Amino acid sequence: MINAARELVRRSQSIVSFSGAGLSAESGVPTFRDRSEPNSLWAKFDPMALASPQGFAADPKMVIEWYAWRRTRLATLQPNAAHRALASRRDMLHITQNVDDLLERAGTDAKSIVHLHGTITEDRCHGSCGHVEAIDLTNPPLCRTCRVCAAPMRPNVVWFGEMLPRGAWDRAERACEECDLLLVIGTSAEVHPAAGLIGLAKSRGAKIVVVNPDASGASHLADIELSGKAGEVLPRILPT
Repeated sequence: MINAARELVRRSQSIVSFSGAGLSAESGVPTFRDRSEPNSLWAKFDPMALASPQGFAADPKMVIEWYAWRRTRLATLQPNAAHRALASRRDMLHITQNVDDLLERAGTDAKSIVHLHGTITEDRCHGSCGHVEAIDLTNPPLCRTCRVCAAPMRPNVVWFGEMLPRGAWDRAERACEECDLLLVIGTSAEVHPAAGLIGLAKSRGAKIVVVNPDASGASHLADIELSGKAGEVLPRILPT
C-alpha cells in the first residue's frame, strides 16, 4: 500500500494535503477530540468556556491566560518528520485545521498554507475593525485592547459558533475542486464544514489517500488508507 500511494503521488499533477491534529501530535501539540488520548484538550477543559465568544465574554482573563499557556508550550516544540516531508514538496498546497505554525517552521512557504481555523500566532480585534497583530509565542500578551478601536484583542482562531474565514474557505474549496490527489493526514474528519472538503475532492474525481493511526470519518472515501503515524508514513510516500 505504501508503494501504491507513492506511485499515486508520482503520477499526480495537483496534490493537496488536508491535515488535522494528528499531524502535530507527534511534536507534542495536544489533540482536541482524541478519545484515546487523556491529554486531549477537550478531555481536560470545557471548550465552550475557553473557545467560544460566550466564554470570552464571561471570563476574558481566563481565556487569554489559557491561550498564553498554549502559546508558550508551542514555542518549545519542533516540527516533526511529517511536517518536514510536506515542506519538502514545493508543488503542494496545504490545507490545515491546525492553528500552530509547525508547517511554517518546517520550511513551508506561508503562501502555500491555508489555515482553515486561523492561527494561534496572531491576535485580532474582537470588534469589527479588522486589526490583526503577530504575537511572540515565547512572551504572549495578556488581556489588552485594540490600538485601533479599543475593542478587546483575542487569538486569531475560529471559536465554536463562528464562521470559517471566507478567504481561507474559498481557497480550500477551489483547491479541492481542482486537485487530482488529496492527502488526508491525521484528522478524525468529524469537524464540519472542514471535513466536507474530502467528499468534495472525491466528487470531482480526485484520488484520496488517508494517513491516520485509526479508522476515521474519511475511511469510506479513501482509495488508499495507510494506518500509522504521519511522521512515519509521509516520508515514505512523498519523495522529494
